[in-house]
Amino acid sequence: HGKPGADSRDMSAPLAIVRLLVAALLLALVPSIADAAATEGHSLSQKAVEIARPFGFPVTNSMVVTWLVTAGLIVFAQLATRNMKQVPEGPQNLLEWLVEGLYGFPEGLLGTHLAKQTFWFFGTVFIFILAANWVGLIPGVGSMGWGHQTPEGFRLEEPFFRGANADVNLTLAMSLVFFACWIVWGLRAIGPVGFFKEMFAPKGETTGALKVLMVVVFFAAGLLELVSILFRPVSLSFRLYGNIFAGEMMLETMARVPYIAWLVQIPFYFLELLVGLVQALVFMLLTAVFTLLICQHHGEAPTAAH
Repeated sequence: HGKPGADSRDMSAPLAIVRLLVAALLLALVPSIADAAATEGHSLSQKAVEIARPFGFPVTNSMVVTWLVTAGLIVFAQLATRNMKQVPEGPQNLLEWLVEGLYGFPEGLLGTHLAKQTFWFFGTVFIFILAANWVGLIPGVGSMGWGHQTPEGFRLEEPFFRGANADVNLTLAMSLVFFACWIVWGLRAIGPVGFFKEMFAPKGETTGALKVLMVVVFFAAGLLELVSILFRPVSLSFRLYGNIFAGEMMLETMARVPYIAWLVQIPFYFLELLVGLVQALVFMLLTAVFTLLICQHHGEAPTAAH
């Protein structure tokens, strides 16, 4: 069952390579980009910036974007489902098209039975990640805020807004939520004993000394698998964070090109739109694959959906 996960990684790897090659080419053709960055001495912060502290509660610029995206999705869902019609139109048509299109991905991978139980998470996380990625590309996000004037120009120090998924706290939170759901889904499908057997019990029919050897081997493999499972939230969160943060850094660097910054950024904006879509899809598919691997023995076979 490693193939779906491999396909997901294959989708994002070429995009990362393309971004690196294009950025390197532009830096070679327009060396003033690097000079401008060094002169200004300012780059995108690796962590979100605190912009307010109402009642002692810290509010960062990435939290503001997260709340705006969440509020926008809630308002859209309310508008789309307020007066539902047999023949959908407007927001209802868009929402039904989006949900029906998304449902096919986990259904084809997990099977109908398991997809019905888990689609609420996969569909929601895909829509939220995609919306957050694209909202972070709106002109003004990351370029409006508090700062001061320098001889080289205005230096931005506290942006009002920051891409939500360019904050590792949000990506890690989503990964931990999935990890909790993964445990619940696994326990429902195979139970605590089945969970233990899936991790440590030897597979296949053996006897005698070979059986003892297989017990030792599979127990050791189970310990390695346990370590891998514990690191899944970290890998999921840093994969998404790294790609989105790298894209924002690239756009900020291109914005420093003298005179033609607006022109240089255009192809990168289209590239980041594609990256935002692919990263949302990769996050959804990887979490679906992890779910399949623990629930497959007692869930419906994936081929049943076809």
